[in-house]
Order: sequence, then C-alpha cells, then structure tokens
Amino acid sequence: MRSPLVFAFVLMISSFASSLRLGATTTLASQTRHVARRSSYSTTTRLFAKSKADEKKGGGGGPKMAPVRVRFAPSPTGSLHVGGARTALFNWLLARKTKGQFIIRVEDTDEARSTRASEESILADIRWMNMQWDEGPEVGGPHGPYRQSERKDIYKKYAEQLISSGKAFRCFCTEEELDKKRAEAEAKGVDPKYDGTWRDADPALIQKNLDENVPYTVRFRVPEGKIVSIDDVVRGKVSWDADASLGDFIILRSNGMPVYNFCVAVDDANMQITHVIRAEEHLTNTLRQMLILEGLGFKPPTYAHCSLILGSDRSKLSKRHGATSVAQFSEQGFLPQAMMNYLANLGFNDGTPKEIYTPEELVQAFDMNRIVKAPAVFDMDKLRWINGQHLRAIPTERIQSLVAETLSNSDAPILSTKPESEGAKKFVTLAAKIAQKDMELVTDARSLVGKCLSYNLHDSLKTDGHCLEVFEDGGAFEKIVPALLRDYGAGKLPTGSEANFGELWKAYMKDLGAELELKGKGLFHPVRLALTGRMSGPDVGDQLALIVAAKGVVSEQHSTYPLMELKERIAQLQSLNMDEAKAWAKQSKIDADAKALADAEAKAAAEAAAAAAAALEAEQPVSA
Repeated sequence: MRSPLVFAFVLMISSFASSLRLGATTTLASQTRHVARRSSYSTTTRLFAKSKADEKKGGGGGPKMAPVRVRFAPSPTGSLHVGGARTALFNWLLARKTKGQFIIRVEDTDEARSTRASEESILADIRWMNMQWDEGPEVGGPHGPYRQSERKDIYKKYAEQLISSGKAFRCFCTEEELDKKRAEAEAKGVDPKYDGTWRDADPALIQKNLDENVPYTVRFRVPEGKIVSIDDVVRGKVSWDADASLGDFIILRSNGMPVYNFCVAVDDANMQITHVIRAEEHLTNTLRQMLILEGLGFKPPTYAHCSLILGSDRSKLSKRHGATSVAQFSEQGFLPQAMMNYLANLGFNDGTPKEIYTPEELVQAFDMNRIVKAPAVFDMDKLRWINGQHLRAIPTERIQSLVAETLSNSDAPILSTKPESEGAKKFVTLAAKIAQKDMELVTDARSLVGKCLSYNLHDSLKTDGHCLEVFEDGGAFEKIVPALLRDYGAGKLPTGSEANFGELWKAYMKDLGAELELKGKGLFHPVRLALTGRMSGPDVGDQLALIVAAKGVVSEQHSTYPLMELKERIAQLQSLNMDEAKAWAKQSKIDADAKALADAEAKAAAEAAAAAAAALEAEQPVSA
C-alpha cells in the first residue's frame, strides 16, 4: 500500500502535468478572463507548481539572475498613484536585488496633457519612497535624453530604418478617407482595420506625393499570418494573431509625432531594457511593441504584467475609494518604508506568512517569479496597521522628532513653544512614549496626546456605554472616587511631578487595591475614568506625568484639547453627583445598545439588497 505522502505526491505530479497540457497557449481574451478565476488547486499543489515554474525560469532556488536594466516610465499627466508606485517598486526591487540599473523614463508625448509640474511631483514621490534611480531626469546617463519629448530625432531615425527595410510604409490616406472606411466596416459588422491602400503602392506615386508635400503617416507593415507570442513571467504564454486583429498600424503621425507604442519599443531597445514589469492593462500594447522590436532586429525584453489593484468593491482603484496618490499618503502621516512594505504585499508573496519587511528585507526576498497573478484589493486598515508596526520599530529619537513635528505643525498647534526648548523636550519625550504604543499614523500623535491633556468626564459618562461597568462592578467607581479625593487632600496621591513618580504610582495603586479589596480591571478602570475622564487610553501614570510636563509648553486654551491639570480634575470629582453620574451611564448604555442594533439591522438590509440585486443580474440574458 502506498503511504499517504507518496499518494499526495502522485496527485500533485498529476495535477501539475494536467495544467501544462491544458494551458500551453492562451489567447489574450482567454488570458484576461483567466485573471478573474480562482485556482482550483489545493494550496499544496499550487505551491508545488509554482516551485517548478520558478526552477524553469531561473527564479526562486534557481541560478542567480544577472544584473538587469529595468525602467519605470510614468506619463506626467497627474499624480503618482499607488498602482504606478507599485510598478516602480517592483522594478526598483529587481534592480537592487540583481545589482542592476533602475531607470526613470518620462513618457511625455501627450503634449496637451503633460506638464513639467506633474513630472516634478512624480519624481518627488519616488524620492519620498527612497527609490533613487540610476539613470533618468536629474541624474542623466549614457542612454539619454530620458524624456520622450526630447527624443524625436531618435524616433524619426528608426522610422526611416523601418521604411528602408520594407517593414513600414508611408500612407497618404486622409482622415476623411479613413473615417469612411471605418464606417463601411462597422456597417458590415466587422472590426475596422486598415485595408492596405498604400501598403504596396506604386513607388512613383509615393514619390509624387512626397514632392508635392502631401501629408502622410508611417504605418508598420504587419506580416501576413503573423502570430506573436510572449512567455510572460506572471501570466504565462500569451499569443495574438497580429494580422487578424491589427492590420497595418500607425507608428508616426502626419505631424511627425511618434505614437506611444513606437516610442516605448524604440526606447526599451535603445536603453537596453532587459525586463519590463508593468500593469496588466499594458498587455495589449505588447503586441505592437513586439512587432516593432522584431522589425528593427532587437531582442525583446522579458515581460511581467501585474494584475490591477482593486478597491474594496473589487472595481479598479480610483479616487472614489479615498486617497490613491502617494502624495496624499505622505501628507496623512504614512512612512515611506511602510508604503513600500504594503505595496510589495499587494501582488508579491515570498511563500512565507511574513507581512512586515524593511526595505533591505524586501530587496533580499523579491523574486519576480513570485508576483501573484490574482488582482489585489487595497485595504486602508491593513496599510494603517503595517504603518503602525513600522512606527513602533523606529528608534526613540526619531519618534520624538516626528511627534514634535506633528504637535507643532498645524493651524492649531498643541505645542506653544519650540520643540528644542528644555521644557518642551521633556514633554515631547513623554508624548512620544504615549503615542508610539498606539499610533498607526504619525498624525495620530496629535489626538493621542491631545486627549491625555484634556478631561471630559461628564461627556464620557453621557456618551460611552462602557462607563456603566464601573458602577455595576461592585460599585467600584463609588468607592474609588472618595479614596482619591481623600488621598489627594492628604498629599498621598502621586501627582506626576515627583522624581520617582513611576515607583510611587505603582506602590500607591497596590495599596489602594488592597484597601478597597479591588484588583485588575475592577481597580484600574474606575481609577482611569476618574483621573483621565476616559474608559480607555494610555497608562494612567504616563498621562499624569504628561500633564505636569505640559505646563508652560502647550496651549492651555487649545480649541480641541484644552489642558486640564490634576487639581482641576479633582475639583470636578468633588462636585460630581454620584446618582446623576450613574443615571448618565445607564442611559448611555441604553443608547449604545440601540445604536448597535440599528447598525446591525441596516447592515443586514444592505447585504440582503445587494444579494437580491446580484441574483436579479444573474437572471438577465448576457448581451452579445
């Protein structure tokens, strides 16, 4: 009898062999549909198949890759969005992993929309992510210029080369003639395609038109019956019937401007690009680029087309999903290393459950053969969590600097003195300690620290349903408050100004718990509510020390976070009516429960409506 291990191995071999037979060649259409499908393999089988593919392509445990030349080629027509940033990152990681070159090439042939301001913004965002380029704008290099608008003579030279070799030809069709042909094709129900009017025209007629300065475009001559195939690192083998789907396409417009795909192909060859990692929406462009490269006699690069980044509703990520540009994330308080970490996770998996990487670890782990084929969903909560992990790993001095900057820079700064002053340094040290434990964004320090400075006991009792716990748990709050008032009046309650405050506070809490026979949350929760005005937050002792350090260095009358010292908090406790406080807590609990029920019902109704809509859509006939 076979052992279970042998049996599992045989199943994996069988599944892998079957997948090879079924997926030898796919058309672009079937390849695109396949992106949305979920694999039916088991996890073990998929990992096994991926490992075999890695061996075949030289990734994973295969031989070390030679230094690569990769490029990121943004169009300066707007901001750098997360999809483009991820493309830049994957290229940068591969360059650094192989000790190759990372090149920036600005594709600004869209003269109407391209701006230098947009280019400068994109480059600033790439620098913010600490992805320095080896060749490109600002740094130069041996294959410049690195703006397509400055390379027109290069494109013209290669267009003439294609014409001379018979791989391209001049087309004197007017726009009106082309529009008429297009309308006729559509009327017949066929896809519009150039009919070859000038493909094999009389040379004498061509020369006559040239002598008369008749405007013309330059078209690439697609070979009859031509099939183009690539072995895409991410998508596998993809093939196109070029002759059937394209027809002879324009590479140079009548005004002398080269078209996008011609520029890209020439630039990739001229700049000796070895690998092209880009979004899957560029997959259809690959057909024209491959034809041009072949026509010019250049070896094509290795392609890897990454799946799109989707929003929470699984549509393409856009502005309606919230922040999408790198600049916005920078302004919101995200760290560049966290942004790099999260974008790498969106489309790459090194085969381990690890989620947090330093940039150096990403460089070591990156393997283009492990770029994931399935589309990734952008999750803001996960990005915030990853950012928080990186914040907690930052050295204390750097955190203090970031917190000081956050508390000083705003329309209503919390710090009223310069962070460099002696008093501010002590406050910032304590503020950084408090903020680093819980903040996910650098800007979170403002609210985390501000809430410690202010005191809103009455508001908490009226709005936080959890406050009722300190009244129901043996009436702990009603025991704690008199004891705190007594000890403060007697000078026994540590205030945060003592040199050995930390030791005194621990000892005081221990003695208070023993006296009132309270421990755990039965002791700490009512003390927290009484002294901080909140049911949750940083360590109470840390907050008391912060209040003392804040005197003279923060805005005491801040519009959002006014400073309330301990003596003022004690005064509020002295005037608190316990019966009224308990009534407030009970009502806030009732309100909280009612809201939770209403939210649950609304969510259930929305889910039911969405399910009904999906079912109705599934019943509709598919349009041709």
